[in-house]
Amino acid sequence: MRKNTALKLCDIIFTMVAKITTATLNALEAYKIDVEVDVVNSLPQVTIIGLGDTAITEAKERLRLAIKNSGYNFPQTKVVINLAPADIKKEGTSYDLAMAVGILAKENIVKDIPEDIAFLGELSLDGSIRPISGVLPIVCALSDLGIKKVILPYENLKEASFVENIESLGTKNLCELVQFLNNQGNLHTLKQNIDDFLSVEDNFEIDFKHVKGQKNAKYALEIAAAGAHNVLMCGTPGSGKTMLSKAFVSILPPLEKSEAIELTKIYSASGLLDYDKPLISRRPFRSPHHSASAVGIIGGGSKVSAGEITLAHRGVLFLDEMVEFPRHVLEVLRQPLEDGVVTISRASKTVKFPANFILIGAMNPCPCGFLGDPKKQCVCSDYQIKRYRSRLSGPLLDRIDLQIEVPRLSEDELLNIKEDSEDSKTIRKRVVAARQIQLERYKNDGILTNSELSAKLVKKYCNIDDESKKMLKFAISKFNLSARSYERILKLSRTIADLKGQKDILAQDIAQALQFRGLSEI
Repeated sequence: MRKNTALKLCDIIFTMVAKITTATLNALEAYKIDVEVDVVNSLPQVTIIGLGDTAITEAKERLRLAIKNSGYNFPQTKVVINLAPADIKKEGTSYDLAMAVGILAKENIVKDIPEDIAFLGELSLDGSIRPISGVLPIVCALSDLGIKKVILPYENLKEASFVENIESLGTKNLCELVQFLNNQGNLHTLKQNIDDFLSVEDNFEIDFKHVKGQKNAKYALEIAAAGAHNVLMCGTPGSGKTMLSKAFVSILPPLEKSEAIELTKIYSASGLLDYDKPLISRRPFRSPHHSASAVGIIGGGSKVSAGEITLAHRGVLFLDEMVEFPRHVLEVLRQPLEDGVVTISRASKTVKFPANFILIGAMNPCPCGFLGDPKKQCVCSDYQIKRYRSRLSGPLLDRIDLQIEVPRLSEDELLNIKEDSEDSKTIRKRVVAARQIQLERYKNDGILTNSELSAKLVKKYCNIDDESKKMLKFAISKFNLSARSYERILKLSRTIADLKGQKDILAQDIAQALQFRGLSEI
């Protein structure tokens, strides 16, 4: 008898606590959070526990005034809100809506709340719901956890509508939400097809047909686009390095569906997503100034956030005047260029960001910029030139597949531009065809491009004949190539062959790759 009474008493205690589901974002990973709300017979106050930051602590007044200004009663007792699990640090304002629903449930303003529904959103003092960052990765995680519905700010609805297997409902204010939870109204819904946003566009700012001359550089960039290889361009000021780099994005293939979602997650978590354009549909082009810090490039900070290399994921990171960047900033690129990810470790946590990007660097041959120029004489000393170039270390150069010279344009090239010069659309067709070959070849290997080949896969897919082996043996001996350089030459040769539609790598492909590796020491 006593045992049954105790069990009933426990059931009553458990039902006294309102439990609402929400989620938190740690870098790009989302975690389910339970918001537990209870009231205590004590002096009126709001206590929020569970390792929250300042924004969560300040939610007390937002909750009080938002509920009051929406026409509902706020508890005149002590309100205790626990964010569980309590050992995970919570940041931001996305918990506001879940906490408000918990309080409304304790006041019997809303009745039954299903267990498979989650709430996200920031409250305004007038009861309206403000948009938040990181909605897409959070909703994707909630879908994987079996949540069937998520209620979020109306402005975030377009972004969340791309997630399948979960119903996203947008609300503009608390009154609208309360009516829905009490079966007295409906919320806004939307479903969008990602394919409608991934159509190929040709309205790029700079087209390859606008770039005068530089036939060799254009072909090198075509190879880079086809295999996602890194490029370093060296030439006199005004030779077209920056213009070529900006035109490069116009020949890149359109994003795959999985790439678009991955990029949108990154920009959403970073707070850089346009609510009216909820999907990143074009490959990013990031061009940080040479005054950028190592943290700005690699990511991190007190609140760990993505850096430029992550924002350039599946796109381009362009470093104009590359040698003007501090050497220690350039050196942080070495590991991401090799692995395609960056791991940021802190005392409290370790996070990983994707960083699979194409690096394009542009530099002058010397401080004055005219070393080797046929029109102007260089005024730099040997020491100045050596010091200038030493900012690019050997290990970093080893990771750059194409190192090309971009010479000064001749008078005829400056005054004339051929009407029949290839435009970006024509070049992009060849790049897309080469990428399709790679997608088919690596469909069971978990990679997309030749630049991602591991040592094991290089051996599998980059077989060469005896003539090519002799050529490479001579190059290794003459230029002291490292093992990394050898593998990257094979990867580059594989891309050159793919652009030609060849199944096998030929000796002429190896020869071209060796020429583009900058063995003349730019």
